[in-house]
Amino acid sequence: MIGDSENRPWGSWHVLDEGDGFKVKRIVVDPGSRLSYQTHEHRAEHWIVVRGTATCVIDGDTVVARTGDSVFVEVGQAHRITNAHAEPLVVIEVQRGSYTGEDDIVRLEDDYGRSPVVST
Repeated sequence: MIGDSENRPWGSWHVLDEGDGFKVKRIVVDPGSRLSYQTHEHRAEHWIVVRGTATCVIDGDTVVARTGDSVFVEVGQAHRITNAHAEPLVVIEVQRGSYTGEDDIVRLEDDYGRSPVVST
């Protein structure tokens, strides 16, 4: 829902917009933190870096994205964002797919000991 937000061990996210088949989030990744290495069954993601430098892993390949760069993740691709720098990383994430719920996450690796399958 628009306006939803959540603090996570790596930073936070905030829903900016959503509609049928899409959701837009502002993601802030704290310095030295990273999201879980994960997949989604129902959505693709397009990340636009608006502040900082993102070290992204997509199916095992590393891509470094700086302010103004973008990265695309296909449905089912394993992926993660890391902030290896001293300033917060801000990414706008556009999700597209038949379902964009928070429970469409399968964690393959997680630094924080969270459950492999997310359910709400």
